[in-house]
Amino acid sequence: KNLCYHYMNKYERLLMYFKKLIFTSLFSLCFLYAQNGLGLNINNEDLELQASIDLNADAEYSDSTTFTLEGSYLYTDQDNLVTLGVSGENSLQGVDGLSLALGAKFVLADEFMSLPFYGTAKYRLPFSESIPTTSFSTTLAYAPSVLTFRDGESYTEFRAEALMEIISSIHIYTGYRHIDTDYENNNKTFNDSFYGGMKLRF
Repeated sequence: KNLCYHYMNKYERLLMYFKKLIFTSLFSLCFLYAQNGLGLNINNEDLELQASIDLNADAEYSDSTTFTLEGSYLYTDQDNLVTLGVSGENSLQGVDGLSLALGAKFVLADEFMSLPFYGTAKYRLPFSESIPTTSFSTTLAYAPSVLTFRDGESYTEFRAEALMEIISSIHIYTGYRHIDTDYENNNKTFNDSFYGGMKLRF
C-alpha cells in the first residue's frame, strides 16, 4: 500500500508540474515574440488567465490565414483546467466583419485529459470610427470518447463573448462559458458562469 501511495503521489506531482510547465512556457513566449495577447477574466468564484501567440509573425508567413497558439488556465473552487491549442483563422468571403477559426487543443484537468476540436466565429460590428471597435464571438469545442483519456468520457465547451477596444490594444470584455468534463462514472459540469475581464495586445 505504501508503495502504491508513493507512486500515486509521484504521478499527481508530475501532472501538476506538467500543468504549470504548459502555461509558464506559453506566457514566457508571449514576451519574446510580437503580435501576442494576454487576458484575465474573473467572477466571484473563478479566475482565468489566457495567452496567445501569432505564429505568422514568428514564421514570417503572410498568407490570409492567421495561425495562433493559444493557452489558458482556469482556476475554480473545485478544480483547475489547463488548455493548449493551435488554430487557423480567416475572414469569411462575402460577409464583412465575420471571421471563422478552426483548431484543436489539449485539455488537462483532475483525472481527465482530452484532445477536442473547436471552432470560433467572430463578428466585428460595422460601427463608425467614432465608436470603439466592438465584436462578438462564439466558440464550441468537443471531444468524443475516442479523443478523451484517463477517466474521461467526453469533453464539451461553449463560450460567448462581447469585446470592446477602449484604448489602442487594450480591450474589456464580458462572456459566458459552459464546460462539461464527462467521466466514465459520472457527468460533471466543470464550470457554468458569466465573467468579465481585460485583454492586452502587443
